[in-house]
Amino acid sequence: MVLLLYACAPTSPDEPTESTAEENTLQAIFPRGQKGSEDLFKGNAYHHGLIAPDSIFTTLAGNVYFEPGARSNWHCHPAGQILIITDGIGYHQIEGQDIEIIRKGDVVTCPPGVKHWHGASPDVGLQQLYVIPNTEKGIVNWQEAVTEDQYSID
Repeated sequence: MVLLLYACAPTSPDEPTESTAEENTLQAIFPRGQKGSEDLFKGNAYHHGLIAPDSIFTTLAGNVYFEPGARSNWHCHPAGQILIITDGIGYHQIEGQDIEIIRKGDVVTCPPGVKHWHGASPDVGLQQLYVIPNTEKGIVNWQEAVTEDQYSID
């Protein structure tokens, strides 16, 4: 197991700092999982399912590891989504709003039916747990890719 050590904190809460190769290696809690489809993700993202949807709990949960620069397409969840960031630095954006920088320990709620995307920062990967409740309403509606301009926080 590789431990991730941060030598210093970001200079501001809104911008990640430059990182070394050692900092880009995230601490894995779960196996890396299956590589995500190139039709749904830009860059390398890996999914490891934890809880399959069923008629009793009606909840889906899993872990996604985004390599630096990787991100999801725009998408929405009919019943919403909860993200628990377990390591790294990444971005989350709801359509029409500014990009939010997310870090280890953050919890992000994506409201039902709201178009959004999430992924790693350009220089540091991201590990996230996701929870999708009420799967009887549907799981995800994938949409178009996030452009380089949309991904940029400059």
